[in-house]
Amino acid sequence: MSEWNHKVKRLLKSELVKRGLSTEDLTVLLNSNGCAETKSSVDSKISRGTFSASFFMQCLYVIGCTKIEIEQFNSSFIISQPSNLLVAEPKTDLKISRDEN
Repeated sequence: MSEWNHKVKRLLKSELVKRGLSTEDLTVLLNSNGCAETKSSVDSKISRGTFSASFFMQCLYVIGCTKIEIEQFNSSFIISQPSNLLVAEPKTDLKISRDEN
């Protein structure tokens, strides 16, 4: 399991524990908010730690979590040229000319 999957799984589980909720409680809350989940599907997703961001946000929403604290993460991934990873809108106005023929 990747480090990130393990971290997000622990984060969701810890939010459930803080509120005294089980995965069965989570399943009921999800279903009452329009999500079609079974207890086994929720258990499986959390166990794998490979659920989607939307599932994660739905879970946090239904349990009443409005803030999460993300722990410091040290990775072996080294960014050699950070400027290559940034994307920004140009600060100049673009002029579009149309040929009228």
